[in-house]
Amino acid sequence: MRAGSVFLMLFVFLGCKDPAANVQSATVEEVEEEVAEPAQAEVIETITITPENSKLGFVGAKVTRAHDGGFGDFGGKLGLAEPIEGSQVEVTIQTASLFADEEKLTKHLKSPDFFDVEKYPTATFRSTSIKKTPGGFEMTGDLTLRETTKRITFPVTIDATANEVTATSEFSIDRKDFGIVYPGMPDDLIRDKVVIKLDMKLPRQTS
Repeated sequence: MRAGSVFLMLFVFLGCKDPAANVQSATVEEVEEEVAEPAQAEVIETITITPENSKLGFVGAKVTRAHDGGFGDFGGKLGLAEPIEGSQVEVTIQTASLFADEEKLTKHLKSPDFFDVEKYPTATFRSTSIKKTPGGFEMTGDLTLRETTKRITFPVTIDATANEVTATSEFSIDRKDFGIVYPGMPDDLIRDKVVIKLDMKLPRQTS
């Protein structure tokens, strides 16, 4: 066996722990032609989603280490309904607002190897359903990234009080499902799964 092959194997087996290993993977499906959906519950309040009340982060990893990142510019709305399962979420992300824990990495992630922010300046998510589960809720919606749209389903914890609506979620997606296929360096390959972290604390209108 060549020395280079041995070196690569050592990186694979002795590298950092995969941050997506213990995180639930989102279910990813092709988006089929739109069909008539059942009537939604009545929206009782529309709440604006901004970077001031929400955080959108991610954790990506190479064989040797993990990197934290996120987006600083995004906006959308929550159409709050009763029951919560009838609620609707829409978010648009400005991809150029991407940041990572290293300046060099931030620049690379914005390049055509990854998000290609000049060609694809926005990413969007629009929910299509919210279902109650034993552990909380399950949200399904259409995620568009690099002009590739997939329907994803992921776990989410939602709580609505008189003063605010909170929602948190942590799940993983496969970057290759959205056309991000850059492999990384031969001796430090990039892992396919990326952990997505959502944290929203949306203040409600009070009388």
